[in-house]
Amino acid sequence: MKRAFDVLVIGAGPAGLAAAHAAACHGASVGVVDDNPQAGGQIWRGGPAQQADARARELWHALACAPDAPDAPNAPNAPSVTFLHQCRVLCPLDGKRLLAQTPTKAIELSYGRLVIATGARELLLPFPGWTLPGVTGAGGLQALAKGGYPVAGKRVIVAGSGPLLLAAAATLKQQGAHIAAIIEQAALPSLARFALGLLATPSKVTQALQLACRLRDVPYLRDSYVLSAHGADMLRSVVLQRGDRKQQWDCDLLACGYGLLPNVELALALGCAVDGDHTQTQAVRVDPWQRTSVPDVLCAGEGTGVGGVDLALAEGRIAGLAAAGHTQAAPALFAERARWRKFAARLAHAFAPRPELARLAGDDTIICRCEDVRHGDLRQHTSWRSAKLHTRCGMGPCQGRVCGGATSLLYGWRPDAVRSPLSPARIESLIED
Repeated sequence: MKRAFDVLVIGAGPAGLAAAHAAACHGASVGVVDDNPQAGGQIWRGGPAQQADARARELWHALACAPDAPDAPNAPNAPSVTFLHQCRVLCPLDGKRLLAQTPTKAIELSYGRLVIATGARELLLPFPGWTLPGVTGAGGLQALAKGGYPVAGKRVIVAGSGPLLLAAAATLKQQGAHIAAIIEQAALPSLARFALGLLATPSKVTQALQLACRLRDVPYLRDSYVLSAHGADMLRSVVLQRGDRKQQWDCDLLACGYGLLPNVELALALGCAVDGDHTQTQAVRVDPWQRTSVPDVLCAGEGTGVGGVDLALAEGRIAGLAAAGHTQAAPALFAERARWRKFAARLAHAFAPRPELARLAGDDTIICRCEDVRHGDLRQHTSWRSAKLHTRCGMGPCQGRVCGGATSLLYGWRPDAVRSPLSPARIESLIED
C-alpha cells in the first residue's frame, strides 16, 4: 500500500497536531502517523473528554479527529488531514519515502516535507528491585491508569524527579489510589529557584497551584530518592534515602521516573544532526524555522529538547507553517518559543539527576531488561558496541530505549548508531513490494 502527502507528520502529540493543523490550514495535504489508537500523544492520552487543557479539545475538533467532532474528516470545512493510527515507522527509504507498518499491513509513505514530532520517553534508572512486579515508570503508571488499569485503593509511592511526578500523582489520586508520598530527588535550593522562575510564566504558576491544591494532603519529600524495592514475588516496600537517613515505606505500587528522553531515533536514521554526547542530552539540531540539517525534514516538540506542552505547541506551529511553505508567518511565534525554551532550560537545571543515582545498582541489578544483562556484566565495558558484542545489552525488542538512558548515566557511554528497523517488524512488511 502506498500513500503520498505534501506534508507528513510523525507523531500525534501536541507538536504533531499543531504542525498538522498549521500546514493543513495553508493548503497542504497532510498525513499524520502515530502508533497509538487515538491522537493526543502521552500528555493528551484518553480523548478530549478527559482533557482539562482546552487546547487539546480545540486541536482535536479542528482536525476532526475527536470521536465527537462535528466535522467528518472529508467535510468541505475540515482540513485535509489523514490520520494513520496504530502505525509505526520502520525505516527510511530513498527518495523522500518511509516504510511504515500497521497491525495488518505495510505502508510506503511519500512526502514533500517531513515533520518529526516523535516526543519523548521516560528516563528509568535502575536500583535493586526495580524489576519487581508493581514497579513502573511514573508516566507509565499514569498512562495505564488513564487507560483503565485499576489503581483504586492501592498504596502508591511516586518517586523520581520533575513536575511529571505531580501530574502522575494527581491522575492516580483521581483514579482512587492512595498516594503515600511523592519522593523528589531535587534539593530545596533547586526547587526554590525553579519556583521563583515560574513567575516569568504565569500559566505555569496557575498549573502549579492547581496541582498543589489537588495534592495538598500528600506528603512531598524533597532531597529524597528510592534506594531499593523489596518483595518476594511482587512489590511490598521501598527503602528511601531522606537526607542522611534511611526509611522503609510499605506500598503496593512504585511509580518512578527521572524526567524524559527525546526520541531522536528516526531523525538519526534520516541523517539529521543531533546535539549532545549522551542519551539524556541528545536533541535534534534545528534552525529558527524548525528545519533540520537534512533538506525538507523538520523537527518539533520534545525531539529538539524536552520542554513541555507549551514549547511543543509553539514549535509545532512553526514547523507546520514552514513545511507548508509559509515561513513568513512563523516569526510571529518566535518570541513565544523563546519564552518556553527558557522555561525548559530552568526545568532541566533544577531537576537534573543527582550523582548518587548512578551508584544505586549492585552487581546483580538488571540493567537491560530485554536481554537480562546485569550491572556486573557491564561495568568492564567502555562503550555500547563492546557491551553489545559481549552481552547483547540493548539488542532486545526495545532496542535500548529503556536501558540506553541508564547506561549513559551509569557508564558515560555515547549512544550507539541507530539501525533499521526502528521498531519490531513483520517479515512480510520488509519484503512487500
